[in-house]
Amino acid sequence: MTEPSSLPDVSCETESAFGMSVPWRVPAFSAGAGVLAEHVPLADPAFRFEPAICRALLAGFAHNRRVYLYGPHGSGKSSHIEQIAARLNWPCVRINLDGHVTRADLVGRDMVLLREGRQVTEFVPGMLVWALQHPVALVLDEYDAGRPDVMFVIQRLLESNGRLTLLDQNRVITPHPGFRLFATANTAGQGDASGLYVGTQPLNQSQMDRWDIVAELGYLPAEQETAILLAQLPELGEQRAQRMVSLAGLCREAFRQSDLSTLLSLRGLLSWGQNWRLLGDDGEAFRWAFWNRCDETERPLVAELYQRCFAEELGGPLPEHGGA
Repeated sequence: MTEPSSLPDVSCETESAFGMSVPWRVPAFSAGAGVLAEHVPLADPAFRFEPAICRALLAGFAHNRRVYLYGPHGSGKSSHIEQIAARLNWPCVRINLDGHVTRADLVGRDMVLLREGRQVTEFVPGMLVWALQHPVALVLDEYDAGRPDVMFVIQRLLESNGRLTLLDQNRVITPHPGFRLFATANTAGQGDASGLYVGTQPLNQSQMDRWDIVAELGYLPAEQETAILLAQLPELGEQRAQRMVSLAGLCREAFRQSDLSTLLSLRGLLSWGQNWRLLGDDGEAFRWAFWNRCDETERPLVAELYQRCFAEELGGPLPEHGGA
């Protein structure tokens, strides 16, 4: 029987929490979920939500819709889910399906344990089984990089009732009413034609068909990216932040035209800004964050784009220098 304290007990005021309204009640926890409060993410007051994505994710939380969110790296997919969970006081757990996660890691396995001085064999549930039985928002990151045997385990959760059968235990687990399921990926399940995301693979389309909501989060408009930079790094100043975002836009346009094979993401912009805070030098901070990982044949183009935005030469690597 579900304890009342393990269910959402208040409603979220979405206007104040997310700057938008939705045509349904969004449940929330007044103070986390008891012993699971440590799994509630920390709220970032500087975070900026993309309205369409926020609406899709709120539908997932409010109506137990399974949401598949995809888009380029560094666009804020996982952060959107975590920051919504933070404002709802909803425990959130992320699992990275990096290709090394096995079926046993998710479902569980028999292990030899020491009980009262004696060795006993006991079934230890995996993270998926644990999350399924608690009021937890489970986020499966890098979903399009998961192993096929793992993906078929997850497919059971995408059925209408979401029950999971543990064959080794002769048990059928019914999801907790507060359990929510999300996935993030770099592709829409069709595979990667760009070559950016090595290790991803086409997903079983019968499984993709079971996701209730599929949403795409691309890079944000320049105004929003500038606002995020200034919210998190106000010392940059508006002019510098605008120049950084303009350079990111030019790099992305060069990528679309196949002149550049590397994308400057919002995460990269934030790293650049943090490097600038350490160095006080735009060019060197940019090298640390982006230029040094560009292909050598493409660096002249990146240097030209940098000069266009900052009206100064980027040049090659700086000579070694001393300093504290």
